[in-house]
Amino acid sequence: MNKNLVQELQWRGMIHNMMPGTEEQLSKEVTTAYVGIDPTADSLHIGHLVSIMLLKHLQMAGHKPLALVGGATGMIGDPSFKAAERKLLTLEEVQHNVDCIRRQLSKFLDFENPVNGAEIVNNYDWMKDYLFLDFIRDVGKHITVNYMMAKDSVQKRLETGLSFTEFSYQLLQAFDFLTLYRTKGCRLQMGGSDQWGNITTGTELIRRMEGGEAFALTCPLITKADGTKFGKTEGGNVWLDPQRTSPYKFYQFWLNCSDIDTARYIRIFTLFSKDEIEALEQEHAQAPERRVLQKALAKDITCRVHSQQDYEAAVTASELLFGKGTTEQLSTLDRATLLSVFEGVPQYTVSRSLLEQGISLIDLTAVETSMFSSKGEIRRELKQNSISVNKVKVGEDCSLSVSDILPCGLILIQRGKKNYYLVAVE
Repeated sequence: MNKNLVQELQWRGMIHNMMPGTEEQLSKEVTTAYVGIDPTADSLHIGHLVSIMLLKHLQMAGHKPLALVGGATGMIGDPSFKAAERKLLTLEEVQHNVDCIRRQLSKFLDFENPVNGAEIVNNYDWMKDYLFLDFIRDVGKHITVNYMMAKDSVQKRLETGLSFTEFSYQLLQAFDFLTLYRTKGCRLQMGGSDQWGNITTGTELIRRMEGGEAFALTCPLITKADGTKFGKTEGGNVWLDPQRTSPYKFYQFWLNCSDIDTARYIRIFTLFSKDEIEALEQEHAQAPERRVLQKALAKDITCRVHSQQDYEAAVTASELLFGKGTTEQLSTLDRATLLSVFEGVPQYTVSRSLLEQGISLIDLTAVETSMFSSKGEIRRELKQNSISVNKVKVGEDCSLSVSDILPCGLILIQRGKKNYYLVAVE
């Protein structure tokens, strides 16, 4: 083993609970462990990253990680600490989601290592042909209803109601652990602290049916210092899919974290060493306004989830919006990034023929669009030197042509420091 996994996770604040004997198991031999991911969407979000980082650290410590994508259990939905039952997905929807998640996981885990290469398993493979009568005869008789009812995740739903479908989830997840114990020699299941009840049911099923010993390790559920839910913005979840959350917005999420939250997140979501993090914290403490810690976190995680190129585009976009920026920088951004940066600003569409003929900025902004209420208003702004086109200050005699169209097909007009307008050229 390359390092002590438990000690590594402890200093990072990534252990909430752990069954006795877990550390001893990890120290004596290469251990196969898994986390489960239900494919309720066609992308992972940053809430999933905690479990993925558990697998990453496990693999770096010399152990073998399994990512169980719940093609079967995803058709039911885990009731653990949910206020209401989830919408059931079709088999086709689940399969599509599984395929998308497979691609995202490959960015984090090494699947090629001949010794402890990661594997993706799908519980639909062993559940699809398992008859219900066989399941309750073979598996159900080993776990009592009293045992299942005692779990916190079940107790919290008794008042609002818990369907039998959801109640059965605990037994299905336990059977997953048993199956991986039998077929892959899997001895450890990891997950969020809300999964403790489901995971320990699996270790109990292994003990009763196989006489074997298996282990559980959970990490804390990540919350913000102000009590609001981690990974949520006004627009909803922060996704790993760039089509759902643009790299720019992804980068901004981490950049805008509070100092208190960032000190926790940089331990959990990056691979920086203890010494590197403490050095960054010291540098940050000397000049908090420079946001050294946030920038290091945002860079590391944006590069790993997206790419170095996407990170650089996000930094450029930030400079354009919050700093001076240049026309050259603006020209490097694709349309999706630019629209993401300036989401919510007024947008107008004009015909390319207007620009081919050449048109004064005054006519474009006051006649062809409603950007300014009158020619007089735009003239006053131009006299005050407060108008920029593509980050260049312009005067009263400014006229626009096709050469002013950015490579992404847009023109950016700025009024003062904070008022932006986008012109799409068709």
